[in-house]
Amino acid sequence: MSTDGSTNPFKYFLAGGFGGVCTVLVGHPLDTIKVRLQTMPPVQLGKIPIYNGAWDCAVKTVKKEGFFGLYKGMAAPITGVAPIFAISFLGFGLGKKVFSSTGDKKENLTPSRLFCAGAFSGIFTAIIMVPGERIKCILQVQEIGNQKYDGPISVIKNLYTEGGIRSLYKGTCATLLRDIPACGVYFTTYELLVRYQKNNNSEGLINTIFAGGMAGILNWLIAMPADVLKSRLQIAPEGMYPRGIRDVFAKLYREEGLKALYAGVTPVMLRAFPANAACFLGVEFGLKGLDFIFPPKKNNSLEIN
Repeated sequence: MSTDGSTNPFKYFLAGGFGGVCTVLVGHPLDTIKVRLQTMPPVQLGKIPIYNGAWDCAVKTVKKEGFFGLYKGMAAPITGVAPIFAISFLGFGLGKKVFSSTGDKKENLTPSRLFCAGAFSGIFTAIIMVPGERIKCILQVQEIGNQKYDGPISVIKNLYTEGGIRSLYKGTCATLLRDIPACGVYFTTYELLVRYQKNNNSEGLINTIFAGGMAGILNWLIAMPADVLKSRLQIAPEGMYPRGIRDVFAKLYREEGLKALYAGVTPVMLRAFPANAACFLGVEFGLKGLDFIFPPKKNNSLEIN
């Protein structure tokens, strides 16, 4: 996605939002499985775990709650994706300018400067993302017959009553710990792959999808540990972890070991490529549709220059 100013930012907002919606529609079922695996109670000696992996979780969820049980909590991320993706990509463009030695956003930054620019964008998105993810996680772990909330509005009202705005933003530090390095890796991977393809005369939609998908996989390899801590913190009752993610990590390490930091990794990896490929595919179609309605003065490219 070009951030050199040749396209109206409003187009990027709409195209980015559409790409984000595509991401959620494709990836949310596996995200629900991920959250349920991340937040299920530790297995006690002599007892059977609630879920024996991603497939077992999916089968049990569909059997008990129907197929759309996998789409629980989707309203919150769908509502937030447009501003999140718009701010993320525009934040990366601003970061490129900040970390450029010349101030030129078209300059080919070194990988380290690209990483800093990507990490810069992670700060911007957290402000919008935290409340939506808190609501999403709470709704995702509910099961039929044991529902405390009817939907996002019900969660918001309850959280606000319990702890005000601060309760809605529970998990902010964990989200920043996840998104700052992960966004750095995400945008660096995408940009370097696009550059490589361009240098080898191998541009095209398939290559854009490949670059976006691989960026998503590497993003989640970095993000998983902090994401596990964030999910557990965000669904926990008030007061359970007084020191935040430090207490979450201490309890997780003591009871389950470091391997628990990658709980739910299977659905995450299965989701990462298609969801991020869908994102960039959606952005591409979004830009083309908007360019048809509002012809641009210059040609647009999905590449972030």
